Amino acid sequence: MSRHTAEFCDGISRRSVVKAGLTGLMGLSLPEILRLKAHAAEGGRSKQDTAIIFLELAGGPAQHETYDPKPHAPSEYRGPLSPISTAVPGVQFSEFMKEQARVLDKMAIIRSIHHDSGSHGTSSHLTQTGYYLRDRQNRENEMPSIGCITSKVRGSNADGIPAYVSLPRDMRYGRAAWLGKGYNPFITARDADAKNFTVPNLTLLRGLTAERLQDRKALLKGFDATREIIDNNGIGDAIDQYTKEAFEMVSGDSARNAFDLSQEDPKTRDRYGRTAFGQNILLARRLVEHGVTVASVRVTGPSWDDHRDLVKRMRDKGIPYDRAFAALVEDLHERGLDKQVMVVAMGEFGRTPKFNRTAGRDHWGRVMSVALAGGGIKTGQVIGASDDQGGTPADAPYRPENVLAMLYRHLGIDPATTFPDHSGRPRYILERRELITELI
Repeated sequence: MSRHTAEFCDGISRRSVVKAGLTGLMGLSLPEILRLKAHAAEGGRSKQDTAIIFLELAGGPAQHETYDPKPHAPSEYRGPLSPISTAVPGVQFSEFMKEQARVLDKMAIIRSIHHDSGSHGTSSHLTQTGYYLRDRQNRENEMPSIGCITSKVRGSNADGIPAYVSLPRDMRYGRAAWLGKGYNPFITARDADAKNFTVPNLTLLRGLTAERLQDRKALLKGFDATREIIDNNGIGDAIDQYTKEAFEMVSGDSARNAFDLSQEDPKTRDRYGRTAFGQNILLARRLVEHGVTVASVRVTGPSWDDHRDLVKRMRDKGIPYDRAFAALVEDLHERGLDKQVMVVAMGEFGRTPKFNRTAGRDHWGRVMSVALAGGGIKTGQVIGASDDQGGTPADAPYRPENVLAMLYRHLGIDPATTFPDHSGRPRYILERRELITELI
């Protein structure tokens, strides 16, 4: 199976991931999505304006070639890349992470995240929802992702703005499950470095101006009396407050301005890198600045599923990722957003401590590294450690659920909150809710 057909070794194609994301978005009209989102306010909406950016390193990055090099290990464990110094004395990163090494004083790295799965699907579901995927063949969420939970509980931080946006498509298990499709992410469906980048769902049809749209809105309003006669049970969904909100999102300026990267200084765009990684991550920063509560970026292409030719594949993606992440960290500080916005970069697992016969590393859930920034956490530190070969936690073992608990804490959401699933069973947002105390 070619690289263009399948992105991961389990055979999940990019096309199927995109299709799953579009199904979640296009399966409902915009008014229906807004209608379902309305329940978020009924339970008392948080007044916080905090936000998160979730960088999904899809495929599972190698800890050795990113944040946890092992320069003193035998060569088959160490790998061919060199360690480099960071802004924190005594801490080293791998050589392709030089920009993040420079800003480590504004970041925190956890080198001891672990879990028990080596499956892309099971592990992705865990890192994005806090629960293992029970059926490894299931392509849909069995539990809601953090973005969908946040969309329901918090909503967006500004009117006319989606609460949860995924760039360029949703995370592998970034959807709402039984919470309802109305809480699925708003997706851009294309990379932000595309020429003349626009978001289709926010663009008026050719020939349909805002004035003409308002005329149609007025025409629909004229049918209100008829609707009220026909729909005396209040079930009608054609013309109601959510349809009006849909008109405002499409015809208003708030969402369109938030997604308009052309308003960014060209120097800022250069700073992030004129790559898909760079422009998607820049757009994520722009979105949270304009009121989006959760922005996820699928940082892949090639994926981090590096079973072979790891060094070449790391050079292709590691360098632009490193540049964009470091730019984001500095940009948040310069804009005074470093307390408001928390950033996490996390894949579904790490890679085997020993190189394989095809110059790559295989799936390894027993230890992985996770990078965080912003959110008022204690930075300039490395938390935990892996053993001498980078195979298991040696100090301060934590799990992906602990990372999610920190994100929920930042968002002001109690992970002990429960929601009924399809069977009516109350389900906790997280069953394991311990915080990473070193970050507080």
